[in-house]
Amino acid sequence: MINADYFDQVIDRRHSGSIKWDCGPNELPMWVADMDFAIAPCLQKTLQNRIAHPIFGYTEPNEAWKMAFHDFMMRRHQVDFSLDWSIFSTGVIPSMSSSVRAFSEVGDEVVTLTPVYPVFFHSITNNHRIQVNVPMIYEHKDYSIDFAALEKAFASPKAKLFLLCNPANPISRIWAKEELIRIATLAKRYSVLVFADEVHGEIVSPDASYVPFLSVSPEAREVGIMATAVTKAFNVAGIPGSIAIVPKPMLRERLATQLNTDECGEPNVFSIPLAISAWRDGEEWLDAMREYVFRNRKSVETYLSSYLPELTLVPGKATYLLWVDISNIAKNSASFCSFLREKTGLWITPGSEYGEDGEGFVRINVACPRSRLEDGLKRLHQGVLLWKQRESVVLK
Repeated sequence: MINADYFDQVIDRRHSGSIKWDCGPNELPMWVADMDFAIAPCLQKTLQNRIAHPIFGYTEPNEAWKMAFHDFMMRRHQVDFSLDWSIFSTGVIPSMSSSVRAFSEVGDEVVTLTPVYPVFFHSITNNHRIQVNVPMIYEHKDYSIDFAALEKAFASPKAKLFLLCNPANPISRIWAKEELIRIATLAKRYSVLVFADEVHGEIVSPDASYVPFLSVSPEAREVGIMATAVTKAFNVAGIPGSIAIVPKPMLRERLATQLNTDECGEPNVFSIPLAISAWRDGEEWLDAMREYVFRNRKSVETYLSSYLPELTLVPGKATYLLWVDISNIAKNSASFCSFLREKTGLWITPGSEYGEDGEGFVRINVACPRSRLEDGLKRLHQGVLLWKQRESVVLK
């Protein structure tokens, strides 16, 4: 049985090639989106079994891979996706970038809600498309979609594609079925395709469930592409592999062709068995991880309320990434994060990286053992006190 003790283990990740832990000896990284937890025992066993075979040749997706995902989605979300809709890609972001190239031309507009994961921006601008940001409404410590602004963006003759983060990173928002239906209806009305990045979909509060975009309406299946992977939910980001679900045959054929053109359509020798193992046998670990992470989130909420009331945790039931409003003490999030790292060693992400309306916020990764989280909160507390002292001197 997997319980909290499994996730309490403090594992030294330094000198392991980890981007996250490529930092100073006294620094504590709580930024990049991977977890400081050992992966599920079933995944360790799957990899060990495959490594035991001394030859690593070419491989490709198979029916077992498609069926494992199909059954997983049926169990967890009661969603029945046809096996024929599945396309392999090396990652959700490669699928996104290939979709931008497949379904728009240079100079076309690609729409996204902000704040959002910054690679969304890169997928647009690196492909020489025009980035159209629709800022979300932030009121009463929560976010909502400005549907009037979204419709205006979709109505542009140059708008071809909408990149949706579902659930939303960094704001931890699970989009409701009604919201997704409105998005699909608008997209159908204005002939805009929807690419739904759902890689964080399984990392939600134990009392919640995210809503797959393609499940909400016939219109969603007509205009939608959904992409997800085991990489985030099962903490195997270093082994590339994802699945795109594309119900409409014409769209599926175009995306598959573009992925092959971009050389993103072939798995490595570990991608397929790892995904099958996660979807078939990894749910005990997944559910235990969610319990642990959302207890961590609650601990942060309690700590901020007790010791750092100037900081506001934006409520959320998705992801292990906390979105914290620091605007009461700092307007420039990059300066605050740089100061925090220099003075305390705590490394978190400035909200400005997620768009202009992310300014005044920070993102904190709490997928770590509780002892490490407590260390991070103490460093945050120390950093805020030092920052306020500095600011009071500057104001004088």
